[in-house]
Amino acid sequence: MKRRTAWVLGFSVVLAAGASLAACMGRSDAPSEEAAVESTTASPPESAPGRQKGEEGKSTATPSDIPEVDEAESEPTEDPSKEAKPRAAAPMATAAPSAAAKALPQTRMPFGQAGGGKSKGDEGRLGRADNNEVDGRELGVLQGQRKAPEDMYFEHYGTNPTIDTEEERRSTFAVDVDTASYTMARSFLERGVLPAEASVRVEEIVNAFDYGYEPPEDAAFNVHAEAAPSPNRQGYHLLHVGVKGKEVQKEARKDANLVFVIDVSGSMDADNRLGLVKRSLKLLVSELREGDEVGIVTYGSEAREVLQPTSAYDKTRILRAIDALATEGATNAEAGLRVGYAMAARHMREGGINRVILCSDGVANVGITGPGGILDVVDREVKRGITMTSVGFGMGNYNDVLMEQIADKGNGNYFYVDRLAEAKRVFVDELTGTLQVIAKDVKIQVDFDPQVVERYRLIGYENRALTARQFDDDRVDAGEIGAGHSVTALYEVRLAKDASGALGTVRVRYKEPNGAESKLVETSLRRSILRDETGEMSSPSQLSLVAAQFAEKLRGSYWARNVSYEDILTRLDRIAPKLGRKDEVQALRTLVAKARDVDHRSDKFVAAHGPVARMDFDRVPVLR
Repeated sequence: MKRRTAWVLGFSVVLAAGASLAACMGRSDAPSEEAAVESTTASPPESAPGRQKGEEGKSTATPSDIPEVDEAESEPTEDPSKEAKPRAAAPMATAAPSAAAKALPQTRMPFGQAGGGKSKGDEGRLGRADNNEVDGRELGVLQGQRKAPEDMYFEHYGTNPTIDTEEERRSTFAVDVDTASYTMARSFLERGVLPAEASVRVEEIVNAFDYGYEPPEDAAFNVHAEAAPSPNRQGYHLLHVGVKGKEVQKEARKDANLVFVIDVSGSMDADNRLGLVKRSLKLLVSELREGDEVGIVTYGSEAREVLQPTSAYDKTRILRAIDALATEGATNAEAGLRVGYAMAARHMREGGINRVILCSDGVANVGITGPGGILDVVDREVKRGITMTSVGFGMGNYNDVLMEQIADKGNGNYFYVDRLAEAKRVFVDELTGTLQVIAKDVKIQVDFDPQVVERYRLIGYENRALTARQFDDDRVDAGEIGAGHSVTALYEVRLAKDASGALGTVRVRYKEPNGAESKLVETSLRRSILRDETGEMSSPSQLSLVAAQFAEKLRGSYWARNVSYEDILTRLDRIAPKLGRKDEVQALRTLVAKARDVDHRSDKFVAAHGPVARMDFDRVPVLR
C-alpha cells in the first residue's frame, strides 16, 4: 500500500511535468496502459503527426514513445503518461511533374512522406498488416490466408489505464462520432485477415451502432446511463453513458453548399475506389433538394474545376459530370483542397451549410505532401465557416491517419466506405446528421465521487483525451455532433464497499454551431442506474458492451485476455430479439465469427504478467 501511495505521488509529479512540457509543445498526451507489450501496433510515416484536437490534450504516442517498464515490480505494468517525441516536418515536394509524369499513374505516398519510395524501415512499419512477424511478435495474419492489403498506415494511441479517483476524479474527452474504424475492421475481416491492431479505435466501433436513445425535447442533449457488474473484470462495474443530440427533421435541414474534392489519380482506377465514389455521389445527389448546390473539383497531377456549383434541381447536369470522372496522373491533394475551398468560398451561404467533402485514400506525391501544410489549409478555412468531411475509399496504399486528421481539423466527420450500402448509410440514411452540425467543440466530463467510485477506466477515446482544465477552456477545440447523432462511452468502475449515493456527474460542454461561448448540461449518475447483473441491463447497453469487447479483443488489449469470441457471440444471442434481429447486429455477429476463425494470436502478456488465471483486475500504472 505504501509503495502504491508513493507511486501515486510520483505519478502526480510526472503528470505535472508532462503538462508543462505539453504546454510548450502545444499538446499533452493521454495516458496509455500497455507500454512495451504494445509494440505490435501500427505507426504512420514519421512525418505524419498524431491527431491533435485543439492546442493540447491528444495522445499521439507510438510504441517508440513508450517508456520502459520496470518488470521487477510485482504488479502488472502500465504506461500512464508519456510525452510523444516531436516529429520532424516532411520536406515539401513542390516541383511540377513532367509531361510523362502527368500521363502515367505514379507510386503514391501517404501525406507527409515526400520522396520517391518508402521511408527507411518501412519493412518493419507496424501499420503494414501484411507482415506476419515484426520483431518476433505475431501480428495475427495467418499463413495460408490471403495477404492483408499493403501500405496501410495507422497510428496506435495506446490503451487507457485504470485511474485512482484520489489521483484524478474527472475523466474528460472530446466527443467522437466517426465510424471509419468499424468499417475498416469489417473490410479486413472479410478478406480473411485480422485488422492491424492500430487501426482499431474502440469508440468508433462502439459508436457505429444505434442504441435508440430518446432525443431531448427542449435541451441540446439528453444523457442516458446504466451500470452493472462487469462480466470480465472482477470487482468492477460496467458504466454505459450515452449522449443524444437534438434531432432536425429532413425538411428542416438548412440548404447546403457542397463541394466535392475527388481524387482521380491513377491508383484510384478501381471499382472500389473511383467507381464506388461515383456510385456514392449519385446516391447523395438523389437525396438533395432544389435549394442545395453541388460543385465538383478533381485532382490528379493538377486540380481542375469540373462542375461549378449547380442547383440540385438540375440533377441531370450533376450526374453527367459524375459519370465523366476518369483517372489520370499523379496525386496533388493539396492543390485539390485549395481549389475546392476556393469554390466553396465563392458560393458561401451565410447561415447555411458550407461543406467540402474529400473523397480519397489519403495519399499524395505532388505539391505540398507534408501534413502540416495540408492541415493548415483545412484549419484556415474552417475558421471561415467551411467545414470538412473526409470519406476514405480503397484498401491498400491507404492513410487512415491523415484522413482522420483532415476531418478532425475541419470540424466534420470521417467515414470509410467499402461498399454501396455504407455509402447509402452515410449519404442517404444519415444525410441530415452528416451535414448539419447542431453543436461544436463538444466535450464530455465524468466527475466521479471518490467516496463512491474508487477507480475507473475509460474504454477507448485515447486520442480524444483532454485535461480537466481544458473542459472549461473555450479556446480548446473539440468534437462536433450532427443532428440526431449520439455519442456513447463505456467505463469500468470499482465501487467502494458499503458506499451509497450518486456515482458522480456527467457534464457536457458545447457551443452552438455559430457560437463562441460554451453552454453546460449536467446529469447526475444516480444510484438507481445500477443493475444487479449484466443481464438486467437494457439491450442497447448490452450491445455496447459487445461492441467494446469485440474492439478490445481485436486491438489486443490486456483487458480482453479473459474474453473469448464465443463469450461475445453468446452475449449477442441473449440480446432481445427486437434489437438482435436488426441487420447491423446480425452483421456484427458475422464479423465476430470471422474474427474467431482467423485470430490465432498468442497471448502477448504471458511473459510479463503470467497466465490469464493470474490476471490482476486492480491493475494500476507502474513506472520505473
